[in-house]
Amino acid sequence: MNRILRAPWHDYTQRCIYMITLNKNPLMENFGILQGDYRIQTGQKGAAFISSTALGKAIKNTLRRFNSTEPNVRVLQYALMPDHLHILLFVEYPTEDTLGKIIARFKIEVNKAAGTTGVFAKGFNDQILKSSRSLAVLYRYLQENARRLAVRRARPEFFRRVNALEIGGKTFQAYGNFQLLDCPFKEQVIVHRADSSETRLKNREQWLYTAANGGVLVSPFISPAEKEIRKEAEESGGRFILILSEPMEERYKPAGRDFELCEAGRLVIVSANLPGDLSRQTCITMNGLAQNIIFNLR
Repeated sequence: MNRILRAPWHDYTQRCIYMITLNKNPLMENFGILQGDYRIQTGQKGAAFISSTALGKAIKNTLRRFNSTEPNVRVLQYALMPDHLHILLFVEYPTEDTLGKIIARFKIEVNKAAGTTGVFAKGFNDQILKSSRSLAVLYRYLQENARRLAVRRARPEFFRRVNALEIGGKTFQAYGNFQLLDCPFKEQVIVHRADSSETRLKNREQWLYTAANGGVLVSPFISPAEKEIRKEAEESGGRFILILSEPMEERYKPAGRDFELCEAGRLVIVSANLPGDLSRQTCITMNGLAQNIIFNLR
């Protein structure tokens, strides 16, 4: 398995903002309990929220002390969920230790606060905040986490088929887990024939890093090289927005691996509604739709 959990091109001791995800050890109690109504907007009375368990409170208390134990690092925001924790972490000044060591110390502090060991599962996921991504989008994404979970639990039919998904002012047919469209860490997979070996290697590292750390890869996955990226990313637990050319018939359902990924919440399929042969212009249109999904829905 070619799983790239850390970005080979990135210096993890330098100034940077990260989205960190820590999963719960399966043997531990949940960090919180989902409460509230998914139909009420976040921030209003009665909206969905996570009520912290004793273990969740220990995590929150440790987060509040984070800056005192790591003076070069600041917690900008976090979202505590029943089985995982998201932290928007700002390394304000270069550090002697890598991000991995900083997270390892945080885990130890949480264990101490909880009076136990192994609160979190092994390892962590990180997403590097690029200059093209808005902090406001990430804040909103974290604030809406509890509501998204409530929607998934209350209305599973939201994750099936729609005939009028709006993207860039146009409507499309789609099938799968539509919440993948809201992920702020989406990357378009497109391999050009003219790409050098160096460019292909660099892009592959970026895409597999994104897939292994909870991001979403967007592409028609047409060429053999793109299909190979998808295969590798699937093995890393990656999530996908797949662009199809043909329209979805009335009884459309994905088959084989696509069906399994949809059922696991790892795939949404969007039809570009382009009947006929897979021409060069069709491929260009599909890749254009992939680009619109990234820039219009993040």
